Amino acid sequence: MKVTRWNAAKQYAAKKHFGMVGFRLQGQEASSTQNFWVGLSQFLPGGGAEKSSSPTEKVYVVLEGEVTVITSEGETVLGPLDSCLLAANEERSVENRSNNVARMLVVSPN
Repeated sequence: MKVTRWNAAKQYAAKKHFGMVGFRLQGQEASSTQNFWVGLSQFLPGGGAEKSSSPTEKVYVVLEGEVTVITSEGETVLGPLDSCLLAANEERSVENRSNNVARMLVVSPN
């Protein structure tokens, strides 16, 4: 078992993100997972991620606050414990339009 304690989680920089601090919880540099990684994104009010896509699918799980996920299908506001699956190569952007910090888990294949 590999435990990552919150006070030991390492920050990471995510391309095309602004007003966001990311922490790697498992995978990548945090542990030896072979198939996926898990991160925690903390979006400040007005923070988000520019429009982009990934060659792999991703899952977002909002833990606190609200984030708006924008895709070609429209906008969806996710609140606490709401989640979404983004398909491989699906373009999306993310915005925290509230005045509160939003915290979101990100699960992604390596």
